[in-house]
Amino acid sequence: MQRYYFDYNATTPVSPEVLEAMLPAMTEVFGNPSSIHHYGQAARAKLDHARRQIAATLNCADSEIVFTSGGTESDNLAILGTGGHTITTTIEHPAVLAACDRGPNTKVAVDASGVVNPDDIRKAIQPDTKLISVMHVNNELGTIQPVEEIGRIAREAGVAFHCDGIQAAGKLKIDVRAMNADLYTISGHKIYAPKGTAALYIRKGYALTPQMVGGSHESRFRAGTQNVAGAVALGAAAEWINQHAAAELPHLAELRDALETSILSRVADAHVNAQGSPRTPNTTNIRFDGVDSEALLIALDLRGFAVSAGSACSSGKQDPSPVLLAIGLTREQAKSSIRFSLGRFNDRDQVAALIDAVAESVAHLRKLAPAYA
Repeated sequence: MQRYYFDYNATTPVSPEVLEAMLPAMTEVFGNPSSIHHYGQAARAKLDHARRQIAATLNCADSEIVFTSGGTESDNLAILGTGGHTITTTIEHPAVLAACDRGPNTKVAVDASGVVNPDDIRKAIQPDTKLISVMHVNNELGTIQPVEEIGRIAREAGVAFHCDGIQAAGKLKIDVRAMNADLYTISGHKIYAPKGTAALYIRKGYALTPQMVGGSHESRFRAGTQNVAGAVALGAAAEWINQHAAAELPHLAELRDALETSILSRVADAHVNAQGSPRTPNTTNIRFDGVDSEALLIALDLRGFAVSAGSACSSGKQDPSPVLLAIGLTREQAKSSIRFSLGRFNDRDQVAALIDAVAESVAHLRKLAPAYA
């Protein structure tokens, strides 16, 4: 059976370009980058080159890039390393929400648009607020947050600004200077690099308390011998973005729009969540009234299509997505929504096949649902 992947927001395959760049760093350049001999300095050169590639993607200095083991670690380092009262939103990734819950925090609500109102962020600032942490792009809806305006608010108030950019990298132009970001997170496995490698932009001069200690690595922000191969992979992925993303993004938008338009025309009682909001070109979250999202996910998987229900399953029980509840959906509506996220290796034929599979699967599941009229 032919299989097609439409879950790129969850993770991406490693691209051929990234794999080609990474392999020598796993075989030939195996030294410890902290060693002063030939082998160590060869590894250091690879690490430094990757840092420059990533900095070019974010418009920052290479000395402001710190390598970590993943987006969760970067988010935790940014939030826990700052401390104090934190302002965030109700639609953040659990890595941000859980870190914020380790200390005093205010979670600002969003409306049906899936976009936070910057004025609500401003109103939430307290005398002891140390950090505002707002994601650049929501992972379930693809909604783009007004990070430049939030960054201005933070700067005017003398409060630090952290932006989780994990879903923005490769999908939007990123300029940490323009958004007045003090901290910015990216993750490799969302941009065709392997899992287990990521970076945190830390503005020069920003006082951040390390959460991993035991060495002077990564400008003393993150102790531990660096994953050189992972950093090289992340750098190569960033370089691809620098050179090719501008041409790729319109193609993804065309595919996503065709997917939405066709599904809405062929499937009754289907709705795009946060449709009118600014969104990344590859993501759509569609609600199918009368259909359980987990059942639809399984039905599509049996037909060869990988998508996401946008919610976590624990002990066999599907819970509604907190993000979808936060934008005002009922529990039933949230549990009737599917996220489709497209990527580099999707094409028109795959999208056409997915549209057919969705229409047929929804029709079949509705026949089995006596409550659906």
